[in-house]
Amino acid sequence: MDDKNKLINVDSDSSSSDDDEQLLTKKPPPSLPASHSNETEASTSRNQPQVSENGTFDTSIDVPPLIGITADAPNDVTTLQNGSHNVEQSPEPVFHIRSRTSAAQINKIQYESLDYDVCDNALFQDEQRQRLQDRFSLRTNVIRWIIFILIGIMTALIACTIDIVIEELSELKYMFLKSSVDNNVPISDREGGDLALPFLWWILLSIVPVAIGASMVTFIEPITAGSGIPQVKSYLNGVKVPRIVRIKTLAVKSIGVITSVVGGLAGGKEGPMIHAGAVVAAGISQGKSTTFVKDFRIFKAFRDDHEKRDFVLGGAAAGVSAAFGAPIGGMLFSLEEAASFWNQNLIWRTLIASIISSFTLNIVLSAYHGLKDFTFTGLFNLGKFDQPLSFEYFELPIFMLFGVTGGLLGAAWNYLNMRINKFRKRYVPWKVGKVCEAILVSIVGVSMAAGMIYFINDCRPLGNDPTIHPVQLFCEDNEYNAVAALWFQTPEATVRALFHDPPGSHKILTLAMFTLVYYVLSCATFGLNVSLGVFIPVALVGAAWGRLIAMLLFYLFPAAQFLHPGKYALIGAAANLGGVLRMTISLSVILMETTGVETSFFFPLIIALITAKWIGDSFNEGVYDTVIEVNNVPMLSWEPLPQYKGLTAHAIMSQPVICIKRVDSAHYIYDVLRKCQHNGFPVVDNVEGDRRSKGRVCGIILRSQLIVILLKSLYVENKHFWLPETTIQTFRDVYPRYPSIKSVRPLDRKINYTVDLSLFMNHSPIRVNAHDCVPKIFNIFRALGLRHMLVINNENRIAGIITRADFIYK
Repeated sequence: MDDKNKLINVDSDSSSSDDDEQLLTKKPPPSLPASHSNETEASTSRNQPQVSENGTFDTSIDVPPLIGITADAPNDVTTLQNGSHNVEQSPEPVFHIRSRTSAAQINKIQYESLDYDVCDNALFQDEQRQRLQDRFSLRTNVIRWIIFILIGIMTALIACTIDIVIEELSELKYMFLKSSVDNNVPISDREGGDLALPFLWWILLSIVPVAIGASMVTFIEPITAGSGIPQVKSYLNGVKVPRIVRIKTLAVKSIGVITSVVGGLAGGKEGPMIHAGAVVAAGISQGKSTTFVKDFRIFKAFRDDHEKRDFVLGGAAAGVSAAFGAPIGGMLFSLEEAASFWNQNLIWRTLIASIISSFTLNIVLSAYHGLKDFTFTGLFNLGKFDQPLSFEYFELPIFMLFGVTGGLLGAAWNYLNMRINKFRKRYVPWKVGKVCEAILVSIVGVSMAAGMIYFINDCRPLGNDPTIHPVQLFCEDNEYNAVAALWFQTPEATVRALFHDPPGSHKILTLAMFTLVYYVLSCATFGLNVSLGVFIPVALVGAAWGRLIAMLLFYLFPAAQFLHPGKYALIGAAANLGGVLRMTISLSVILMETTGVETSFFFPLIIALITAKWIGDSFNEGVYDTVIEVNNVPMLSWEPLPQYKGLTAHAIMSQPVICIKRVDSAHYIYDVLRKCQHNGFPVVDNVEGDRRSKGRVCGIILRSQLIVILLKSLYVENKHFWLPETTIQTFRDVYPRYPSIKSVRPLDRKINYTVDLSLFMNHSPIRVNAHDCVPKIFNIFRALGLRHMLVINNENRIAGIITRADFIYK
């Protein structure tokens, strides 16, 4: 590969590749410690070189080789050590130093790929033929629809539970604080007021729930930190994110969201609902729980990564629908932001899941709030505007300027947030420190809010108050404190107030200071070890500066009748969301469905969103992509990067490859699995001597399949015992937590047994020629959701292998 290309560098604290392989580096090689995997075991000895999934050994570590050969004597016969047995083996695999660097494991997390490509082996083909005979395919399609409906119902019920608990606890909190303020601060007496006790109560009622939520996230399930959207997006791209769709994750996520919102952190509950929907979908679709070791013996046909991916996407759409009451927006969000693989049938299924989720939540919350009709549409209930929003055509340049402002503020927000998160990653690695950091941010937020309330005199007449319990702090009778009204409620309620408060409800100074304070708080909060979303604080900041601009324009042009503050607050929220999230179509539909604005107002919204996205993209990526980048997740973009132009498969492939013969020794398979961590092995025949790496490709076999074969003793010598009972379900029963090679006992008594892979291997692996161009093979790799791509020569002999990490540049 050309040296002028800037390749990914291995950080000093990294230890291995974050995908399916341990990649090698140029000389002088860095000293890398032994790697480990979340699915498979670590290498058994630190004095053995690491082996990648694609079959290459890492010789960058100056240690004795795995098999006793050297580059100077590649043809010598070698010996494999296995306990007390010395078995003569061929001189394979041969060591090879890769001519490039790769994305390396960061923060001790090694990301692997998911097997979205269906293993089309003989067992799978038998099942397909059986389905045609007994109409199983029709039943499977019906069950698939039922599962999507169940996903929508369960996601909505979880959303209702979270919303009701947050609402009740928040009302108790702010009622107590209002009572404390009223009892300790004399009316109309700014000099004699004593805010010390209410301030201490406010801090206590904030840090206690925040400390509980941060502790659960940090010590029990760290994957629940943040909104979860970047993790779900990575999963749908084909990256195996550890522990992302477990029941334990859902429980911690739900409690963490409740405690964080009640604690008053600058975040919302809408983003985490997408993660919750994904967990619900993954759990229901498998018909079993690995956490509780319970198999309900249903939905067995959907136990593979390919099927689970589609259900998780439906769960994400149901989560969006439950959060915003926007079924169309939920489906579009999944299409625009989350999905990496899409088909027409999936559009209908995700739409059904979104509609069922929104309808279920509407019924439950409407009944809870005592409404006679179904008008409570979602968790993020912004209310309906009293009059239809309209616009003049001369306002379009103003909306575009709003988009420019939102793009600039969003790009700055993403940059600052990325720098803060990198600082946290480097200087706050301790778990106790992460909890203390969340508590510190909570205290700072309360202190800044109390400072605004104390120093800004903004009293407004009662009747226009946006809060359920208005605070008469330092105000006359029949007045309320407008600054306290912005802080003494949940962020969602504040956004609703900024949309619907009548003109003159706030001072310019109040909104200016609130915008600045909340901008900084939201930037510092997103990235803490708490379960919170970014949608609400970003929308709140945008609504604040949008209403502020409308007030300034009205101050300059008092005769202007078109300056509706709620309209400009909505445009500001849309522009700020577009600048941070970089979404357009789905975001505009979500805002329309949430606020109930007319379709004629779609044009101003989309103008602001597109402008904000274009401006923001000129500086950096969206916040979710930024989080993925900070965590060094090997995401595949929609298009190949420019660095690949002019390159061929030979330039990026790994070689030589550890191969397995179609009929091979069980001991050789066991020893290879024990000493390496890769997850795919080409199956070859027509081997020249014992040089497997020079054989002709006839298929590919996965690590998980090989382990099941060894565990169940599926050997040629006892074929008549297991052959009648072995089906594709034999391998699905252990999905998704496949056992490791440590579960297999040493083959002391079965050392001469053999394995015939004809029944288990995928006979049609994706193969490309070594001379094929990289952009072409990238499109094939991504479109099919591959984990391994075999590179062959003109004689169909294995030349190398390509995995996800081979497409990752930086």
